[in-house]
Amino acid sequence: MSGKILIVDDSALSRRTLRRILESAGYEVVEADDGMAALEVYFLEKPGLVLLDLVMKGMYGLDVLVKLREMDQEARVVVASADIQSSTRKMVDEAGALGFINKPFVSEQVVAAVKAALAKGAIGEVN
Repeated sequence: MSGKILIVDDSALSRRTLRRILESAGYEVVEADDGMAALEVYFLEKPGLVLLDLVMKGMYGLDVLVKLREMDQEARVVVASADIQSSTRKMVDEAGALGFINKPFVSEQVVAAVKAALAKGAIGEVN
């Protein structure tokens, strides 16, 4: 599993914040600023994890999640959003996301969610 992480967010500030947190934790980071770019970068870069915003121009994050899972059933996605509604979380879980990070970002929460998502599906996992 790759230590490369794809950040998908139309906010340059959010991408910069996540990049700083992840690179300081030792991860390689690639970025996309919308859903279509995310699909292209995922295909080309084969990241081990995607951090995906829900509300973006063009393609909604949930649609990106569904398409990523269609492209690669093993795609590991953590949603990063300010939307804290339980209905949103339910939709995200049902679509195959492995986690949810609230905005504004807290470094420890981001790193913990990334580590947990990367560990899911690992060989020898009991769950």
